[in-house]
Amino acid sequence: MSSPTRQQFATTFRRTTRISFWVQLALTAVSGIALLFALFSRTIAAQSKSTAMGISLFLAVGVMLALCFRIYLAFRYTRLAKRLQTSNPQLYPNKKDTVRIIRTGLIVSLVGILLGFVGSEISVVATLAKALAQPQGRMIYEPETIIQTLDVLIILVNTNITGAHLVGGITSLFLLSSVKQN
Repeated sequence: MSSPTRQQFATTFRRTTRISFWVQLALTAVSGIALLFALFSRTIAAQSKSTAMGISLFLAVGVMLALCFRIYLAFRYTRLAKRLQTSNPQLYPNKKDTVRIIRTGLIVSLVGILLGFVGSEISVVATLAKALAQPQGRMIYEPETIIQTLDVLIILVNTNITGAHLVGGITSLFLLSSVKQN
């Protein structure tokens, strides 16, 4: 299989980075709104008794910050793609720098996937424990054992953030293989 021309490579690079940027931005926006609801929920004081949900919420905030950095890198990818499409060879990005930026994005995505997965698992296990602790068919007198909207919001945030990091990681892997071929 022949390697693509520089222009074909630049077109593929630009299309891929644009799609990745907008998908990550959309998932981050949804996650950010849900995270703000979770953080400023009126029931946050009642939820603070749950250590597991507190840890999950803390991880969600940390992974969200990593995702913001990942989106910045995705934006840089689009600028690199634009420089690749220029007719002036002196403006072409250095291959070594391009690979370094893509690898940084891949590392951030992998760490984000790992921490997002851990946060999701913690919140799912805590929610499952609450569900199993509820007596069947009786009134519940302990409010901390009731599954609340905040529990579900934290699961949603962690899942969306993990998905956004997954999109970024797949994009970085594709771009790395494309750069290595070219």
